[in-house]
Amino acid sequence: MAGTAANISTTPSGRLVAVSNRTAAGGESKAGGLAVALWDTLVETKGLWIGWSGRVLDRETDRVLKSEEEGVCFALSDLSRREYDGFYLGYANSVLWPVMHSRIDLAVFENDFFADYYIVNEKFARMTIREASEEDFVWVHDYHFFLLARMMRVRGWTGKVGFFLHIPFPAPDSFRAIPHHRELGEALADYDIVGVQTGRDLYNLARYLEEEFDAEELPDGRYRVGERVVRLLHCPIGIDVESFAHAAEDERAILAAARLVKFLGDRQLVLGIDRMDYSKGLPQRFEGMAHLFDQHPDVHGHISFTQVAPPSRTFVEGYVQLREELDQLCGRINGDYGDLDWIPIRYLARGYAREEVAGFYRIARVCLVTPLQDGMNLVAKEFIAAQNPDDPGVLVLSQFAGAAEQMKEALIVNPYDANAISEAVYRAMHMPVDERKGRWAALMDGLRAQDLNWWRRRFLDAAREDAEVPALT
Repeated sequence: MAGTAANISTTPSGRLVAVSNRTAAGGESKAGGLAVALWDTLVETKGLWIGWSGRVLDRETDRVLKSEEEGVCFALSDLSRREYDGFYLGYANSVLWPVMHSRIDLAVFENDFFADYYIVNEKFARMTIREASEEDFVWVHDYHFFLLARMMRVRGWTGKVGFFLHIPFPAPDSFRAIPHHRELGEALADYDIVGVQTGRDLYNLARYLEEEFDAEELPDGRYRVGERVVRLLHCPIGIDVESFAHAAEDERAILAAARLVKFLGDRQLVLGIDRMDYSKGLPQRFEGMAHLFDQHPDVHGHISFTQVAPPSRTFVEGYVQLREELDQLCGRINGDYGDLDWIPIRYLARGYAREEVAGFYRIARVCLVTPLQDGMNLVAKEFIAAQNPDDPGVLVLSQFAGAAEQMKEALIVNPYDANAISEAVYRAMHMPVDERKGRWAALMDGLRAQDLNWWRRRFLDAAREDAEVPALT
């Protein structure tokens, strides 16, 4: 994998040790997201990546599967069927995911789920202590492992451990709806540094620690919680901007765009690219487009709304219901507004390769990114990176996406307001090219200034300020 970071100095023994649910081992893609952010530092420090193998067994096992790629070691563990059902499908995706996205109504509070979450966090804590040394910097990622530092500390670990939350941290009252919220909150205080995506997340987490544990605010984002001091850091994640811009000009991108153009003809493309998840606001987006077709008959036959929504977590009940709702909405809207030679909505419940998606972005006049709640939403950033500078499209962005804090030149909308979505799309379709180019240029400058390498450096530099942490940049 081609690296983009430079001048990474290390101590003789200090490594970056990443811990996340899924890793970039073997056939897993290193083309985007967390793998791009961490890979160069892992390579330079001959680092270690710990996570789930992706395999589910009929029996429980503590076996560690080891491999190496480009000098990076992987230590992976299988999950038993019970661990997978309770830890992953149960607590992570049926309790934490909905509550963190402010959907308490969809949470399933089962005591057994927390017991399995606890067991799996213990399992990975033991594994991390065995495989890492206290000279390393352990960087834990996301809601699957809230408890990891606590499990390591009780086993005597005194090394530095950081945590980054990729999803939102909700208002304190929402977080307190979780029956075991205090165990989770206390465990967060056992990390040396906790990074979050937005200023709102930072505010919510700080308030929760103050209200629940009488945390004392110290200088530079530090909070004393009991006998420990944890630093809270606003650290919005970016993308590998130039890599994605190049992907939009890749041969596979051009071919994918050409396939879509055959269907479009001379119609303008309004595009949505999302995992099928209730946090993404897909039913509200479909209703917004129906409102557009109803209020602006002049767009009939002149635009095509294409929504790509590959299914995810298909064994969780909320996702089954969402799929059924989208199927019904798509059929109703096409039946109400379509014609013999025009299908208003194309809804594709499947995934496409990164380069193909970049090709779709490149030819879209409008991209709808309208989640009801999102930690960041990198689709918004990828869309901007993929645009043709001479004829860029327009981003319509939810005010509740983390990206809205940075991407103020987008058309910001309330995703619950069908009229707001409708009018933003209509405005984007008719926006003069000079205005489109000005908005795109400002957004692109922001992406480049705070890209994926900036995010990594910001977190690791902050971690180094507190103690002798290896110089991982």
